[in-house]
Amino acid sequence: MSDYLTITPENVREVPLACIIRKKPGHPGIEAKRAWLAERLAEGHVFRKLRDPASCAFIEYAPLETAWVPVEGKNYLYIYCLWVAGDAKGHGHGARLMESCIEEARRLGKSGVCMLGADKQKAWLSDQAFAAKYGFRPVDTAPGGYTLLALSLDGTTPHFAAGAKRGTVDESGLVVYYDDQCPFLPARVETLRAYCEEKGIQADFRHVGSLAEAKALPSVFNNFAVFWNGQLITVNQIDLKTLEKVIGRSGGSSPYRCGAR
Repeated sequence: MSDYLTITPENVREVPLACIIRKKPGHPGIEAKRAWLAERLAEGHVFRKLRDPASCAFIEYAPLETAWVPVEGKNYLYIYCLWVAGDAKGHGHGARLMESCIEEARRLGKSGVCMLGADKQKAWLSDQAFAAKYGFRPVDTAPGGYTLLALSLDGTTPHFAAGAKRGTVDESGLVVYYDDQCPFLPARVETLRAYCEEKGIQADFRHVGSLAEAKALPSVFNNFAVFWNGQLITVNQIDLKTLEKVIGRSGGSSPYRCGAR
């Protein structure tokens, strides 16, 4: 694995994080991600990336017990993201990064590795067809066509938390749950917030700030979850065009209220 490096407390402030590699220093999403990641490393969180600072290939995973997702189980690793993009594609980086995670699970005596999937491949989710080649199989389902995929090494399986099975919230309008894990999120949330204020759309943007909050969320979550009029719409990071389609399908927006938690 000489072509790759693993982020540590010593290098977390300097190493490019691979997702947004062409942005100038001080990018708010990158700084939020660095701060979030710095706190997670002591919990066993792993961010492993291609050493070349101009290329995007990385995997990010954590012990399931401390993974910020509404998934429960013992002694598993949870893969948040396995992403290879641009010039890094076609060189086997995805395979080597996935294999490094599975090898670590075996070395640590873990029960297996799991990740979020869906009936149909979603943007912002790791390629589940690729994961299937390594033995990942559906072990649980949640509203919206989402699945929990697991590679079991000892016959046990994890499961979605009770809240993830709910897939609804009580509020009307737009409700978005998000955390600081993805560098794209601050700009995306602010764009959605500004649009809702301009158009008078009832909207509530809820920042997930702790492990306990993440484990208790009312839907599946991989760092983002969108509800419209009480129903889970997607865990994709939506843009304004997608939001407009969602609102249009429902026949319009709700009374104005735009807030944040």
